[in-house]
Amino acid sequence: MNINILHPHSAGFGQIAVARTTAEHQWLSLSILWRRWSARWRVANGDVMKRAFDIVASIAFLIVFSPLFLLLALLVKLDGRGPVLFGQTRIGRHGEEFQMFKFRSMQPDAEVEFSKLLARNQHAGGVTFKMKNDPRITRVGRWLRRFSLDELPQFFNVLRGDMSLVGPRPPTAREVALYSPGDRRRLAVKPGLTCYWQVSGRANIDFSGQVKLNVQYIETACFWVDVKLLFQTVRAVLVGHGAC
Repeated sequence: MNINILHPHSAGFGQIAVARTTAEHQWLSLSILWRRWSARWRVANGDVMKRAFDIVASIAFLIVFSPLFLLLALLVKLDGRGPVLFGQTRIGRHGEEFQMFKFRSMQPDAEVEFSKLLARNQHAGGVTFKMKNDPRITRVGRWLRRFSLDELPQFFNVLRGDMSLVGPRPPTAREVALYSPGDRRRLAVKPGLTCYWQVSGRANIDFSGQVKLNVQYIETACFWVDVKLLFQTVRAVLVGHGAC
């Protein structure tokens, strides 16, 4: 009786070892591909749900609060010369530019006067700007800003897809030019009307604190986090804490 026993150094044993190694590599490659596909599917599915929620919620808000929009527009118009709405170029996701809308809360020449006030900036580092009793703000504008009513036209930005209901606030081009590579992490997602910053103190938080809160949102973002932040924003707006 001939019994063939493969020696560890024989050609047959080597072929089996190679075949096993090849199969393991193929399985590992398939496993990695599956994980990548699953992660991308979850992100894409989350983006679709977030966008659908943005559209439905912004349309509902614009319809229900259309009388408030008309009242605020009238107050801004009666407060002095200048347009009712103010459009400013902001930087969105991955550095894309868009026009962000607000009810005008400052004098028409506010952008020209801005450079003269930079030396009185109360935010450390100078990336973002805060100044108590900013002389450019109008009488109605001060009231609008206290309760964030000047931000309401940004629901049109949400409907257009420039912004989301929840996300880091969109910076100006001047601010982005001063960003460090680490600061640019906040541009990884679509900007929003509200985020952790708005419910944690708003203008009382300096730029480095804002970046930390933005990164916290990016790393933990999901549908229910957005819903929670929206409810917290209502309370923060009514209290008016940190408004400038």
